[in-house]
Amino acid sequence: MNAAVKPEAPSTAPASALEGLVADAMRACGLPAEDAQRVGKLMAEADLTGADGHGIFRLPQYVRRLKGGAVNPRPRIEVERAAPGVALVDGDNGMGHLVMSVAADTATAIAREIGIGWVGVRRSNHAGPAALYVDMLAKRGLVGIYSVVASSNHMAPWGGTSSLLGTNPLAIAIPAGEGAPPVLLDIATTVVSYGTVKKHVLNDMPMPEGWLVSKADGSAITDPKRSGEGLLLPIGGHKGSGLALMLGLLAGTLNGAAFGSEVVDFNADSATETNTGHFILALDIARFMPPAAFAAVLQRQLDELRHDTPLPGTDGVRIPGDRRAVLRDARARDGVPIPSPLRRQLDELAATLGIPPLASRL
Repeated sequence: MNAAVKPEAPSTAPASALEGLVADAMRACGLPAEDAQRVGKLMAEADLTGADGHGIFRLPQYVRRLKGGAVNPRPRIEVERAAPGVALVDGDNGMGHLVMSVAADTATAIAREIGIGWVGVRRSNHAGPAALYVDMLAKRGLVGIYSVVASSNHMAPWGGTSSLLGTNPLAIAIPAGEGAPPVLLDIATTVVSYGTVKKHVLNDMPMPEGWLVSKADGSAITDPKRSGEGLLLPIGGHKGSGLALMLGLLAGTLNGAAFGSEVVDFNADSATETNTGHFILALDIARFMPPAAFAAVLQRQLDELRHDTPLPGTDGVRIPGDRRAVLRDARARDGVPIPSPLRRQLDELAATLGIPPLASRL
């Protein structure tokens, strides 16, 4: 019997190299230089903060959709102020990172003006990890809440067998004061995001039981090659399914965006507009108490939680956002890990687009 082949260790690349590769790829697909740089910065930030399924990993897919005509490289993003605390953004089918940047800026402006701003979005696209956009708000001293209709359906409504719901994430960020990372929760409403499944497929790694079940008989699927046969399981059983549904209605239906069977699987389709819907809410802490006073109380409460006696068998209490902040510092110092299969994909992409490969940027 042949010995198992050990996977190649991932190489690393500085975030600046990833940002440059993305920006050049976006320009090669027709984006203006400033927009291309913005997408590159946000995708590199995703990798820095550990959202490996939503950063440079997505670049080949984004390029396929731009080249296939599914995404508008030069959108005219429009904002309609529908009421004092409400706005609606039409993304004109642009890159989701650009559309959501406008939405976050709009929510910020409204919250500064009246204390709270809810911004709905339609005709957008996949925008990377949800954490990016609530983190933007937290850095401005605002509470941020965000969700989106995922760009493909991989979950059935509770008790069903048809893929009619997405991983529809929920992200919440609460600023914790000057120099401190925000309390930041970013969760899929499924046990695992589909981006993580795609990473296992790319690297041919078995999946744990409890992620996917067969549509045919409900049995567990652990072979990554069979992932297309399965349904992602929701967090908390029927509660996660219900949460995905409610978030989808608010991000999709309420904004005139796709939901349910209307959702286009952007993994398989490189020619069709997705009409992705999002919402983002910004809340001004200063309308409740001085931000410094809030931060002081919050830090005291967080310290109490962090210093709780660890439950045996665990690593102790971890506050949402702590690992993200530690990982960002480490990757900013040591580089972002790039698995060998992804590195080969990126090299092939660079050659196809006629741009310098990652190796020349290190």
